Amino acid sequence: MSTTNTDSPALAATFILAATTFIAGTMLIAKALGTDVLGTPLHPLQISHGRFIFAFLAIATVTAVLRPRLTRPSWRLHLGRTSFGWAGVSLMFASVAYIPLADATAITFLNPVFGMMLAIPLLGEKVGPWRWGAAAVALIGAMVLLRPTPASFQPAALLALAAAMIMGLELIFIKKLANRESPLQVLLINNTIGMLIASVAVITVWQMPSPAQWAALVTLGVLMACAQACFVNGMARADASFVAPFSYATLIFAALYDFLGFGVTPDTVTILGAAVILTGAAVLAWREGRQRRPIAPVTPSDDTPNAA
Repeated sequence: MSTTNTDSPALAATFILAATTFIAGTMLIAKALGTDVLGTPLHPLQISHGRFIFAFLAIATVTAVLRPRLTRPSWRLHLGRTSFGWAGVSLMFASVAYIPLADATAITFLNPVFGMMLAIPLLGEKVGPWRWGAAAVALIGAMVLLRPTPASFQPAALLALAAAMIMGLELIFIKKLANRESPLQVLLINNTIGMLIASVAVITVWQMPSPAQWAALVTLGVLMACAQACFVNGMARADASFVAPFSYATLIFAALYDFLGFGVTPDTVTILGAAVILTGAAVLAWREGRQRRPIAPVTPSDDTPNAA
């Protein structure tokens, strides 16, 4: 598998959209674990610990079965990526326990905008007007879903905003690693380091989960492993500034899961915000496809007029 295939925008978008379905699921599970839905609420650091340890077990199992060829890792990049990822995930899980899921999701997934902006000075990527426009449209959709009210700016909302900024930095490390190492190696090392960090951080807040909470933690870790696999593969196939806006689809899937799992019917504002986000992503994909599509050469024939 090539680690530097950056000429597959359609496949990259597909991977990112698949990742959003899994990520939305993890946020719903984190909400249940951080409240009293499944028993005594778990601390965000314990939820984060469960995410890393069970994701590690899932990816380690896949690695043992596939036995891929591993290369010399860039430990500095891995440590930076995992540190930002652990901090961002922990803050995200903390926020969903205190503010509405739609608000937390919308604020947290502003991280693609931070990632796209940081990709300019840190990765040297060029972001043209179409990408800026599509990102702006997606951002508008996120703000529509956020429903700005005074309650949105309570301290817990700042946790989600901090998570977005930190995970925007993580995007840069993911992109650098995707161009150097295989996706499976990146995931294995990331979750190994993350498990170690989370295991130390959870010591002072650990409590015995209920059976339902254990099942939820396992599901959370497996879903996150699937999300990571899709996300890293997507990042390896297109510029970070191209794939970033597609991450906003998480907001759409979160609303869908809310409806299927808890009977919460999306209102007009939710539908409008989702439509705006999809429009931004669709315009970006259409424009990128036109720019990358090769032009077939014209073979002169008796019916072809001379263009001279």
